[in-house]
Amino acid sequence: MRMLPLMILLQAAGSTLGLMGAGFGAGLAAIGAGIGIGQIGGQAMEAISRQPEAVGDIRSNMIISAALIEGVAFFAIVICLLILFQK
Repeated sequence: MRMLPLMILLQAAGSTLGLMGAGFGAGLAAIGAGIGIGQIGGQAMEAISRQPEAVGDIRSNMIISAALIEGVAFFAIVICLLILFQK
């Protein structure tokens, strides 16, 4: 019973709708990651301007957060590509 949603997704992957969904998902993942990293950068610059003595801590937290967002985006794009080339 737990495999039912996965089977529905795999059946939809062969159709044109599944291919469009994979492309749409990859695009959303890239756009979402860009917006997220932009927000992180903007907020970090604002925090650095308010507390210049905390530059090192803010920068390291910003880099870690951006790396995590990119990892999730790459994972989403890989899943969309797997659906796209599933045949």
